[in-house]
Order: sequence, then C-alpha cells, then structure tokens
Amino acid sequence: MQDLLKKTLFSTRLMAVLFLIFATAMAFGTFIESWYSTETARIWIYNAWWFEAIMAFFLINFIGNIKRYKLLRKEKWAVLTLHLSWILIIIGAFVTRYISYEGMMPIREGSTENVFFSDKTFLTAFVDGEIDGKPMRKTSQDELMVTPEALKTNLPWNLDFNGQEFTISYVGFIEGAKKAFVPDEEGEEYLKIVESGGGGRHDHYLKMGSVANIHNVLFALNKQTEGAVNIFIRDGQYEIQSPFTGEFMRMADQLQGQVSIDSLQTFYLRSLYNLGGMQFVVPQPVIKGKYDVVPVPEEEKGDANQDALIVEIASQGEKASASLLGGRGTATYSDKVSVGGLDFTLGYGSKVYQLPFSIRLNDFIAEKYPGTEKGYSSFMSRITVNDERNFDYDIYMNHVLDHKGYRFFQASFDQDEKGTVLSVNHDFWGTWITYIGYFLLYIGLLGIMFYGKTRFKELANTLEKLRRKKAALTAIVMLILAFPAQAQEVSGEDDHVHT
Repeated sequence: MQDLLKKTLFSTRLMAVLFLIFATAMAFGTFIESWYSTETARIWIYNAWWFEAIMAFFLINFIGNIKRYKLLRKEKWAVLTLHLSWILIIIGAFVTRYISYEGMMPIREGSTENVFFSDKTFLTAFVDGEIDGKPMRKTSQDELMVTPEALKTNLPWNLDFNGQEFTISYVGFIEGAKKAFVPDEEGEEYLKIVESGGGGRHDHYLKMGSVANIHNVLFALNKQTEGAVNIFIRDGQYEIQSPFTGEFMRMADQLQGQVSIDSLQTFYLRSLYNLGGMQFVVPQPVIKGKYDVVPVPEEEKGDANQDALIVEIASQGEKASASLLGGRGTATYSDKVSVGGLDFTLGYGSKVYQLPFSIRLNDFIAEKYPGTEKGYSSFMSRITVNDERNFDYDIYMNHVLDHKGYRFFQASFDQDEKGTVLSVNHDFWGTWITYIGYFLLYIGLLGIMFYGKTRFKELANTLEKLRRKKAALTAIVMLILAFPAQAQEVSGEDDHVHT
C-alpha cells in the first residue's frame, strides 16, 4: 500500500494531471475576473481549498521525484535545479499567502501617516459586558471575502462571553451602499432640509430635538441652541429664530419677506430661505423614519462607494440585525447593538497596520498629456520618511521605495490631485524565496537545453544525428543522380563524326 501511494504521488503522470488541472483553473479564473470581479475569482479559484491542495500535491510530487529519479547527482544537476525552483516558488507563494500582508496608504499633501489599510477585508466584533461587576470586552476578528456572487467566511460565529453564548450569522451583502433616510411609520420624527451648497442639491434630515451642522451653519429642531438657526414646531405651527438676517420667498404665491436677527417668526414650508450665505427649503412637514443602509443607484456608483455587510446577532433568545458599511480601505464601526444584555460593536473593512516609521507627503505631481483634462502621462509622490535618519524620496512608476521590509508603490491619487494612494507590501521572505525560485528556474532551463544528461539534451543529440544522416543521404542521392548525366554527356561526345 505504501509503495502504491509513493508510486502514485511521485509519478510523472500525476504531475501531468496537476499541470492540466492547474492550467484549466487559471483559465477559468481569468474568465471569472472578466465576467464578475477579481474578488470573485479569488473566492472561487485562487483562494479555494482545492486550488491550494493542487499546490500541495505539486510540492509533494516534486520532492518525491528528486528521490525517485535520484536527481542528487552531478550529471542530473539541471533537472534537480528545475525541481528545486518549483519547490521554492510554491513555498514562496504559501509564505506570501499566509504570513505576508499588503494594503493601501492614502496621504494628503502636508500630512504625515504611519498606518495603512489591509488589502483583505475582515469582520470585527467588540462584545462588551460585565464579569463580576467589572466592565469587560471580548474582541473577535476573522478574514471575510464577499461579493454579490460568492462568499468565503467562517460565519456563523458560535462564541460566548463569560459563558453566555451568542451567534453572529451572515444575512446578505450590498455592493455599493450608503446610509440614507428611509421613511418608517415606526421611526422617529425628522425634518427634511434641501440646500444647494457646492453647486448641487443635497438632502439633510434633522432629527427632532437635535442639532446638525450643515455646511458650517448650525440647525436645531425643537432644541433652543445659541448661534443656530432654531426651528420650532408647536401645535402644528412652524416658527424660526435665526442668528442671521435674511430673506425668504414663498414659492406658491411669490410672497417675499425678511428674516430679522434673533426674532421668533413664522416659518413657511416650501419657501426658499437665504440665511448665513446658505439657501435652503423645507419641502414638507416632519416625517417619520430612520437612517438605514440602502443600495447606491447605478448612475452614482464608483470606486469611492462603500459596500454593506448585513449580519444577524442572536443571544438569550433575542435577535437583532446590523448593516455594516465598509469595505477595502476603510475601518469604521457600527453603533452599539444590545442583544441579550450584551453590547455589540461591529466593523466590516480593512485591518489597520502600523508602520515602524512615518511618511509625510510633501507634494503630489500629476502630469497630463497636452490638450487633455483626464489623460495623465505620469504622477509622482514626493515624500519624506521620518525614521531614525530622515530622508526624502520620490515614488513613481517603476521607482519603488524599499524601507525596513516594506515596499511602497505609486498606486493612485485623489481626484483633486492633493493626495496620493501608495500600495504597501510587506513580503520580504516570500519575495526573496520566489525570486530565488525563478532564478533557479532560469538556470535549470538553460541547463536542460545545453548541458548535462537530460531528455531534452538526448533528444537534441538524436535530432542532430538525424540531421547529419539526412544531409549524408541527400549528398549520396545527388551523386547518384549526377553520374548518369555525366555518362550521357561523355557518350554524346564519342559518337560525334569529325570531317
């Protein structure tokens, strides 16, 4: 049985099958990336257990073939080098996959940062409760990959806090989401304020009994606040008290009037107010609703949109759902959700890594092609690395910063060209193991083609012998064909009559 297992695992037939499966999987992965997304291809192909099993069988097969075919000999050095190269490449890939990490580092001009956001997304849960009368916190975090088409996660989590069991389960996912006001008869009362600051329409919802800052102007609803535009609702009547002088125009009948400073006056709905340099309208009376996560309309979707992960928390017979805005490049957390006497704070997004040094962005330079507005020919980040010895450096295409095991690449930049996004890679060992593997692969291929006793070399020698035999045969045939012609010419000369 053991011999059969070795014969199977170390066979060249298994190697051929593995290469065929590997090539097919890579082809499907490429199609899935074009059909859906790179993240979906990772879930279904590249990060799947069976794909990693193929790599493991490759590793076993290559190691076994070294012993089976006695490659530890001088005359077999080329084939041995080729096997070692593949072994190192696979080991380097495993180191990169399970030990190393990478991410993105956004920096604005004039700012200094020493953290970056992981390329992977995680679900994080902070569970707060009491143990022996003292407040305690339990933290759980695990990698989670999710797209509208696929999911890779260890959810549901079945955990406990001081013996009290709780469960966090996956419910759904929204690609491209935002937090917006949703009408709900069971919700709280809000007043809708529409303003046009910045050249576009913006809707704001002012909660009853709260204060909100809208473009540096304070608005208060049924909460007397000094320095704010106070709006009061009493017995269905609306009143306004403003710290600014201004004016209004009622749209229905074009009625115009003045707003006096700190004077309690009637407030008209569906009227255009101009106060403190801001124009706004309250189009309708107070409505009931709540803020919730909703999908972003297709025409508004872009790279800056966040996603939403929807989970359910259960404990002590109670259940509650939580919609978590986040994704790659963000690290935000939800409001507290109380379930079964425990308080849950959840987050969906990147893990935050801290660097042993900091980077300051001195200047970001983006050069455009002549006559274009969005066609960038190049872009560069001029930075200062703050460490034991500070130094300046320019990061741009094919000009990478290597410092203390971290590599920084120029990835993208902010739309206003006042900030940069650097790609950060911390994969010292994985990178060098893989590089050594590729170097040995190159040497091994050269050795197989030109040196040593290998199948390729034997085949080349056989072809060379055949070529020589063919050349010799061709020469013989040419000689044979040439003799009759020469004999005929001699015969013709002898029969000629001279007079």
